[in-house]
Amino acid sequence: MNLNFDQSLAKNYRSPSQIIRVLSEAWVAHQSYCPNCNAEPLFEYANNQPVADFYCSNCDEQYELKSKQGKISNVINDGAYKTMIERINSTNNPSFFFLTYSKELTVNNFLIIPKQFFTSDIIIQRKPLSVTAKRAGWVGCNINLRHVPESGKVFLVKNQQVIARENVTQQFQKTLFLREQSTASRGWTLDILQYIDRLDTTFSLNQVYAFTEELKLKHPDNNHIPDKIRQQLQVLRDKGMIEFLSRGHYRKLY
Repeated sequence: MNLNFDQSLAKNYRSPSQIIRVLSEAWVAHQSYCPNCNAEPLFEYANNQPVADFYCSNCDEQYELKSKQGKISNVINDGAYKTMIERINSTNNPSFFFLTYSKELTVNNFLIIPKQFFTSDIIIQRKPLSVTAKRAGWVGCNINLRHVPESGKVFLVKNQQVIARENVTQQFQKTLFLREQSTASRGWTLDILQYIDRLDTTFSLNQVYAFTEELKLKHPDNNHIPDKIRQQLQVLRDKGMIEFLSRGHYRKLY
């Protein structure tokens, strides 16, 4: 995988945003692969395609690309809020590639957040544009990566180090079970994954119980939070995300 952009592709462009769009999309098309099935190349949709930027012809996974110079930030600017909410609740919403590059136009980080990790909780509604703006009243959104569990951040390139393809595909496929869950069940599983992220590799049931009050705030209609915690730990154990060590003790496997 060559981490350098092919700058010759942008020689006919003057706009910085257009240059980066051309270079980053070309890099993904020529250097990347499908994290789900390992097939290559990824194919580009026609410009202004409303659903995604790339697709895999082998497994039909769809991907949207977000690029920026500098470090990976916790908040990513995106498009219209209403459109984004509709997309993440649809059956054909894409997974998201996030690419960061240096001022020398070299890829620093390239990761994917699979679509099963996108819930309304991670989408932040921005203020409407002012009445003097060209698109007055338009409401955009941000993607808050702080609410994405670590298992949902699959790096293909991290700090200019290319990750082994088999590791990428293994991590991507490990959480595909989330797509089979209902929206409500998936929300619970993602909540518990986030809390487990705060704990050491080995942890206890009592440590997860310590998040009960936070879960009550997120799920005020549920009066059986400890039962739900145990249920979700069972789900994660059955799906190979955690390992049962002994009564009330677990180990992360991701």
